[in-house]
Amino acid sequence: MPNKMMIQTPDAPAAIGTYSQAIRVDGTVYLSGQIGLDPSTMQMVEGIEKQIHRVFQNLRAVATAAGGSLDDVVKLNVYLTDLGNFTMVNEIMATYFHQPYPARAAIGVPALPRGALVEMDGVLCLQD
Repeated sequence: MPNKMMIQTPDAPAAIGTYSQAIRVDGTVYLSGQIGLDPSTMQMVEGIEKQIHRVFQNLRAVATAAGGSLDDVVKLNVYLTDLGNFTMVNEIMATYFHQPYPARAAIGVPALPRGALVEMDGVLCLQD
């Protein structure tokens, strides 16, 4: 049986359903999807640019709680209600990540929880 540990931090929004902010299995951390919720108010920040920044800040907080950082992200999934915002995601992502960048997928979706415009999840690989 793998060593499975729940990751939780008050620096990212509390789970709003039956999931954990992240699960660590040995040296791999699976980050649940983050939307642009401010963890202190649990309210959505306004506008796509602020939501993208908030999502990266939330992912960073969970990665830190897991003992890593955004530099440890090896796979990132981006879900957008408007793929026209993909260029903005790239520009903002470059301020949070360094080369080598994680593998990534960008998926257009009709809707996201709480009316979010963007959601991201990812996978970190950490040294044991």
